[in-house]
Amino acid sequence: MVGSSHEAMHRVFPVDSCLAEPAMQSFWRHPLAEQVREDGREEGRVEALAEMTRNILCRRGIEVADHVRERVGSCTDLDRLTTWSQRAVHATAADDLFAGE
Repeated sequence: MVGSSHEAMHRVFPVDSCLAEPAMQSFWRHPLAEQVREDGREEGRVEALAEMTRNILCRRGIEVADHVRERVGSCTDLDRLTTWSQRAVHATAADDLFAGE
């Protein structure tokens, strides 16, 4: 049955199977596709680091005010978020994340 639905698909959408595979491979290797994937990875790292920073403060029993939550959540700079997450480990107040800035 699987073969017949596969054949039916090719009748509806005729595709030369020799051409389809290389075209699909070149799409994924295209520089734009690679850039989109890298942007997605970086966005994921940013979100995870912001969440981790807030979680460190919360688990240490430090109240996280809305302005701190918003500032950390809106930051897209990995280096700054890394600094804030390191500061969160020793902070006595959530605003300590931003000391010296």
